[in-house]
Amino acid sequence: MWRRLDQLGLVPGTSLYFKGVRVRKTRPVAGFDITCKCQRNYQGLQVKDAWFILTDLGSLPVAIATYKQRMGIEEMFRDCKTGGYNIEGTGLREERLIEMILLMAIAYTSAIFQGAEIQKKQVQKYVSRRKETSKKYRRRSTFGMGKDGEQWANYLERHSLEIQELMKLTRNKRRFYQQGIQAATLIGYIS
Repeated sequence: MWRRLDQLGLVPGTSLYFKGVRVRKTRPVAGFDITCKCQRNYQGLQVKDAWFILTDLGSLPVAIATYKQRMGIEEMFRDCKTGGYNIEGTGLREERLIEMILLMAIAYTSAIFQGAEIQKKQVQKYVSRRKETSKKYRRRSTFGMGKDGEQWANYLERHSLEIQELMKLTRNKRRFYQQGIQAATLIGYIS
């Protein structure tokens, strides 16, 4: 019996698993399972798209856990491309590209450690501002937070005198400034 995926009755918060299905209406292919998952609505945000995963892993929990790991890999690719180091834009080839990737791996690891520390101290709202103002929640990778943290610390250090002068003029912002300085102290960027 042929059924379209969008007609399975998948609603937010549910998951389905179909074993041994034939895929495609024309020229069907057999021997796969389909995992379907629609996440719950999150913080008042309605989930628009569900996951439909063609798999041979044998169970719903294993297929979903494996697919979730893929998201971390996708973040890393974005970080190395347009979301961070823009490696494609360098135009490097062969030996120079390998050298750049090694340097990038060291910097990436450092940013990941810094981002994890920022998350652990729960000060990401000071360090990593939302890039997409239309989103209600933060979408920033651990790497992005680490990279933002370093830029934020450099800015605080470089412009501390100007910032202090501005705080004298705008006393209503002083509380936020002090919270930011406390956050920078917590994560060890300033002493």
